[in-house]
Amino acid sequence: MRTLRILLVEDNALISLLLAEMLVDLGHEVCAIETTEAGAVAAAAQLRPDLMIVDAQLGEGSGLGAMATIARQDAIPHLFISGDRAGVQARNPGAVSIQKPFYEADLVRAIQHAIALPALKGPPAAAKPPPETPGA
Repeated sequence: MRTLRILLVEDNALISLLLAEMLVDLGHEVCAIETTEAGAVAAAAQLRPDLMIVDAQLGEGSGLGAMATIARQDAIPHLFISGDRAGVQARNPGAVSIQKPFYEADLVRAIQHAIALPALKGPPAAAKPPPETPGA
């Protein structure tokens, strides 16, 4: 796997430090660690990482909300980490996510899956209005 610049969004300091260490040991670069929804959105715009690893539930805001905001502006591969993976999947079907706690092998598989998916920008196609037809 190639070296990735990863933006980590996690509000628990111990988890973020351990995860950052794991990512560096895997050969990746952690370009920043953010703890809030607003911080994640700002850092994504400024740093343009190769991948974001995002805690779904943050103390200030939501990782899910952050990624929804970011997706309207940019297509950044991402994966969610959560103590409630089923809840993440219910709110964001098809999202790449792993359940906390997780093993390094789980993280590696999730990273590979996230970067292999086509990055989507903007709202899902079903949410876009239909194109106007001439003469209508």
